[in-house]
Amino acid sequence: MTAPLPEVVRARAPDWITPEKLDARCVDGDPFPIVDGDICAFAFAGAAEEVRLTHFGVGLPADLDFEPLGESDWWLLALRVPAGSRIEYKLEIVDSFGVRFIEDPLNPQGATHPFGANSVCTATGYERPDWTHPDPAAPSGRIVDFELESAAYGRIATTSVYLPGEFSDAPDAPYPLLIVHDGGDYLQYAEASTVLDNLIHRGDIPPTVAVFLHPGERLVEYADDERHATFLAGELVPDLERELPLVGAPSGRCVMGASFGAVATLATAWRVPGFFGRLLLQSGSFAGVGVGCRRRPELLWRPVRDFVRSFIAAPAAVAERVFVSAGVYESLICENRALVPVLRATGMDVRFVEELDGHNWACWRDDLGLALPWLLEPGQ
Repeated sequence: MTAPLPEVVRARAPDWITPEKLDARCVDGDPFPIVDGDICAFAFAGAAEEVRLTHFGVGLPADLDFEPLGESDWWLLALRVPAGSRIEYKLEIVDSFGVRFIEDPLNPQGATHPFGANSVCTATGYERPDWTHPDPAAPSGRIVDFELESAAYGRIATTSVYLPGEFSDAPDAPYPLLIVHDGGDYLQYAEASTVLDNLIHRGDIPPTVAVFLHPGERLVEYADDERHATFLAGELVPDLERELPLVGAPSGRCVMGASFGAVATLATAWRVPGFFGRLLLQSGSFAGVGVGCRRRPELLWRPVRDFVRSFIAAPAAVAERVFVSAGVYESLICENRALVPVLRATGMDVRFVEELDGHNWACWRDDLGLALPWLLEPGQ
């Protein structure tokens, strides 16, 4: 039986939170939101008609309106948040000039993404993994451009290739190959180069070559596009295996992605079964699987639904190991929970991790240190 999802609920704010205490916290530079045990208290100071918290997922109550604190300019919202949670949010401010969405002006914690930035609340127990921070002792890998004329796409395909810090043309052992969908975003928003440096330095993964992809028409190419599978398995990987000292076998080929990139990962493996031995699926946009999941009727989802329904109608072991992760505060948790037993039924070795987070780059970053050691070490 599937476990119920953790929930965030409204709560009574601690009695000690008064306008005077909030003023003092601002003067002293104390952090906001206020985390007191399992309570996260969000505060806003200013002239407004309404203030509410906006969250981009599921698992939070529908009523996220702040309440005015007495006759002061302070507004307050208290939530009981499961330990270890990380929540990205914005504030919706309604005043006589209209409605605006802003980052929390009292909260210095933030996260950037391809469309802007959010504020971040970290509940009691959440700690950013140490291997996501730069380590001066870890040799830095280098990023080089790699271009090839793609017959599949009819254009020049540009990628960014990560070579580990102690890369050699004649290594003691050939390098595994990691292919990363939405490569530019993983590098910019998930600190992928830093994570690889650290995991290699710590011995958690072997020295690895990673290829960061830069899609042309992302929502087309990543939605089970036959050209994409041909490009990866028939063009990019053979070219790289000719140019670099790579393992050159399924156990040494891992492909990964998040959201639509996870769809592209599974769809490619489905089209060339056995070519990639390792898959990492993060918050996959697997529309078409699961009972009670969102309908997702928009046109962009149609090829995804067609692929997913074809896969679940005739599941096949397309790789050896598959690591699946998703955040419990994102709507796609429904589809990912439903897909995992389908994957396991094929006989593939499948691991599934649920994070107390949402559909965002920090969540995917935080899982890399769990997924890559298992995927890239054939002997484990």
